[in-house]
Parts: sequence; C-alpha cells; structure tokens
Amino acid sequence: MTEATGCMVAIDGPAGAGKSTIARAVAEHCGYTYVDTGAMYRALALHAMRAGLDPAEDADAIAELAGRLRFEFRAVGDEQHLFVDGEDVERAVRAPEVGNLSSPVSAIPAVREDLVTAQRRMAERVPVVMEGRDIGTVVFPDALLKIFLTASAEERARRRYEQLRAAGQAADLEQILADQRARDRRDMTREVAPLRKAEDAVEIDTDPLTIEQVVERVIELLEGRVEDRDGSAV
Repeated sequence: MTEATGCMVAIDGPAGAGKSTIARAVAEHCGYTYVDTGAMYRALALHAMRAGLDPAEDADAIAELAGRLRFEFRAVGDEQHLFVDGEDVERAVRAPEVGNLSSPVSAIPAVREDLVTAQRRMAERVPVVMEGRDIGTVVFPDALLKIFLTASAEERARRRYEQLRAAGQAADLEQILADQRARDRRDMTREVAPLRKAEDAVEIDTDPLTIEQVVERVIELLEGRVEDRDGSAV
C-alpha cells in the first residue's frame, strides 16, 4: 500500500453502473478509505425532506443546511456507513424517494461547493477511492487513476430492482427504468458539474463483466499507475 494521501482512484458514471460496489472492493483490497459521494448528496436530500425543503423553492436554505451538516464514514462491523451529525443514515439514504430528490439537490451550485470541499478534506488525511459523477472532472481532476463505468439503462434498472427486492422493499422495474432515464438526463444536462467522462479516464462497460472482473481491471490499472509514479506496489 502506498503511503501517499489524496484521491488514488476516481470512479464516475451514471447511477447503477456499479460504482459503489467496485469502489468499495478496490478500497478494501488496497487498504484505502472508500468515499461514496452520492450517499452524501442523498443524506443532504434526506435532511431537506425532513425539514420540508423543496430544491425548486428553497435552494438557499438547502445550501445553508449543506454547510452545517458534518459527514463522516465509519466502519460498522464489516461495512462502512455514512454518519451525519453522529446519526447513522446508511440505510435511510437508500430509499428511492431520497435518491430521486438527491439529483435536484446536487444541482444547487452552493451545495456542490460545500460538499466538494468536504470531500477534498477527507482525502487530505488518508488515500481514498472516491466515486460519484464529477470526481475525475471537478473534485479531483488530478486523481492518480480515473475510471468511468458505464452500463445500459436496462441493465442498471434491473440491478436496482434486484437490490430493492433483496432488501425487502417493493419495486416496479418499469418505474425504476423511467426514473433512471430521467435522472440520467438531469445529471448530464445540469449546468453545474454535469456527468461526463474525463478526457483521461479509462472507460469500462460493466454490462458483459462480473464484479470481480471489473475490480481486477481497476486494481491492475492502479498498480501500473503507482509503479509509474514511485516504483512501489499497491
């Protein structure tokens, strides 16, 4: 494992492309800290819902809320959970309605500014594998390795459907697919930090690959970058 701090791997891509699963596995293999930036935006959306705030009408209030909340990733057993102001919100932020609200919340410029600052601070202390939608383009344009994961909308919707069913939640595949496509449009067309592939990112289509195959590919690429940089192995 390298002793360097900073963003070692930036993983971007649309919802359902496998970012969280891949990033978590790579971080565990390398002994790095895994940072799920999407969960941070979901957590802010959760708190906005609790406060009765609407992104279309209460952008300033939501931005003020973003500046007050304190985010921390902690180990809970064998898992890593997101805590906000000391509350474990890992399961609450996975609700579909929270996920749908997180996209318009994340499009508020002041919100992104606050959360990007928080994300950069996390990487000042320990090396991280960070995943989201603008990590390689905005948050860490100098990341050692940038990955852009893709998958078809149908495959991503199927994965989300199975995830919700496994968690005992009701799910409608057609509705998930419609929501997925709507979110893709919002994420790719928003004015602030839209979802796009960094010019120097390695694109990996996850449709025909297993999780293990994608993880192996990312680790192989990372090891090559580390060796090129300082001659040490991950």
